[in-house]
Amino acid sequence: MASDRRVTPKSARRVTDDRALYVISVAAELAGVHPQTLRMYERKGFLRPKRTDGNTRRYSQSDIEIVRLIQQMTQEKGMNLAGVEMVIELQQELERAQERMERLRREALELQQRLAEDLERIRQAQKTAILPWRQAQPPFGNR
Repeated sequence: MASDRRVTPKSARRVTDDRALYVISVAAELAGVHPQTLRMYERKGFLRPKRTDGNTRRYSQSDIEIVRLIQQMTQEKGMNLAGVEMVIELQQELERAQERMERLRREALELQQRLAEDLERIRQAQKTAILPWRQAQPPFGNR
């Protein structure tokens, strides 16, 4: 995969535990795949397990959820790994767009707040500037 971002399918986002706890044999058993499948998914860029100081792979619960998602797409949906890669890339693109939309929404709210504050300052400035001018002017009939 070209992207350096980690795969975060919706099912994996529900899992908040990203602690790398499981060695490859345990992770494979939990995911219902052979350890070689995990190695292949890592080579393809679908997974990036953490490594210990001794370079042993350690998988998290979200890694296992990603494997389950890949298995679901390949076995139940009949997709090949190239199709899975495209789905994941599109999902990452969607996530980036959603993050950008959220950032733009926050920026728009900040600008709206600043605009409201600026308008209030202008109103206050107008009140203080107009009031003395009116008081200094004679009534219309006395000019």
